Amino acid sequence: MLRHKNVRLLLVVAVLQLSFLFGKCDLPCNARDLGIPGRSTVCVCNATYCDTVTRNAPEPGTYVTYTTTRVTKNLNEASYRLFPSIQFQTIEGFGGSVTDAAGVNWRKLSFNTQNHFIDSYFGPKGLEYNLIRVPIGGADFSTHPYTYNEYPWNDAALSNFSLTIEDYFYKLPLIKRALAVATSEIKITASTWSPPVWMKTNGAITGFAQLKPEYYQSFADYHIRFIEEYEKANVKIWALTTTNEPVNGIVPFVDFNSLGWWPWDLGHWVANNLGPTVRNSRYNKTLIFAVDDQRYLIDVYLQGMIRAAPKSFEYIDGIAIHYYGNFIPASILTSIQERYPGKILLSTEACEGPMPWDVMRVKIGSWERAERYTRHILDDLNNFVVGWIDWNLCLDDEGGPNWAHNYVDAPILVYGDKDEFIKQPMFYAMGHFSKFMPRGSKRIRVLRRSLRHVDNLAVLTPEGNIVVLLHNRHDREMNVRLSVTLTDHINLTVEPESITTVEINPQSLNLNTQ
Repeated sequence: MLRHKNVRLLLVVAVLQLSFLFGKCDLPCNARDLGIPGRSTVCVCNATYCDTVTRNAPEPGTYVTYTTTRVTKNLNEASYRLFPSIQFQTIEGFGGSVTDAAGVNWRKLSFNTQNHFIDSYFGPKGLEYNLIRVPIGGADFSTHPYTYNEYPWNDAALSNFSLTIEDYFYKLPLIKRALAVATSEIKITASTWSPPVWMKTNGAITGFAQLKPEYYQSFADYHIRFIEEYEKANVKIWALTTTNEPVNGIVPFVDFNSLGWWPWDLGHWVANNLGPTVRNSRYNKTLIFAVDDQRYLIDVYLQGMIRAAPKSFEYIDGIAIHYYGNFIPASILTSIQERYPGKILLSTEACEGPMPWDVMRVKIGSWERAERYTRHILDDLNNFVVGWIDWNLCLDDEGGPNWAHNYVDAPILVYGDKDEFIKQPMFYAMGHFSKFMPRGSKRIRVLRRSLRHVDNLAVLTPEGNIVVLLHNRHDREMNVRLSVTLTDHINLTVEPESITTVEINPQSLNLNTQ
């Protein structure tokens, strides 16, 4: 049996006894009891103090566990066999979005507190995020609607293209501070919500509208101009998406920045404009992710694009997926991967509290929202998704600012008047993935060997360790047996309503992990 090197836990005593993953040398959570029945505590950071999260590499033949939990007792058993030699997709990483709203809230903090924020997400004692998504121009999470090159009207040559104060004062400074502390390359994906309204059929930032055909090439050039301007600020764009949620400019009830695309029109634009423009530019290594919308729309868009313009498929490097249509089973993503092999699947936007039926847009200290994040990330990664990008890195306690009043929740909430921010359970749920599954990790096969079950994911890291994430959604403890070889195994007691990450160093066990 493998030896257990160290269990690293700090129980934060609260109504739900939520525990976070802190190590022996870490700064512990500065816990705040919200005094709300049914909610966990949150961890508070300010200019002088912020908790840290450290990964301790297991020695050969040992393993380390990290747990975040909500506690009760009762025992059942589940058993799994790990197969490091049976490998699937390579993990690209995890991260969040640098919106105007995130930048506005971050700027409310003092310099020291800003640094604690950046370190919490990107630093070696934080979650070690390595992906960022950034809007090209404004989104609903801006203080007002805007685009680039709004004037002169009908300026097809984009002669007046320039970034705005939102880029120079909010987004770029936050991104550059993240780049400075990151433990690996941060890959940045950029998406347009709406082009200048003179390019659109309705001449407005919202509503039913498509791109005027005479501006197809201008809109492609618009993306290249954005890459150029960010390059001048020493920020490299890794990937573009083909427009945020193209269905929003077709359905009649969306009241924030949008551009509608019918699948066939999107195919023609990618095949004749965006694809050739990117590939013939000096940014020809920039990836293009298609669709950038919900699971249930992906196949409709891809089939429509390919049928109308088969050449569009040659320019598509991957497919971008959003979180809000997850009532459709994640197995659809495996089907898409099988039909379109070689195309990367990347989750590019997720948040809690966005739906009309969400009575509380912000639900401070919600364990249920952390559980939903965990469940859906597991579902995505177990169905060939290579990375997962959260929505706003931070918001205020109302879930904004958002000019369209489309407020939502975020893993970090900022209280500028107190010069502090709080880390919600969603923050620590993200850390179970981002901290321990670095870029280059490969998903491996997990074979279930029992009637009882906990949700799980296993990867082989670049350094050769096996990382297993166990999500026990039951209100009872589970005994979990992880068999690494025919003779080597681990027995764990996984706490009820918990997230547990196990890192195993299989050296000296004669495993073939290549």
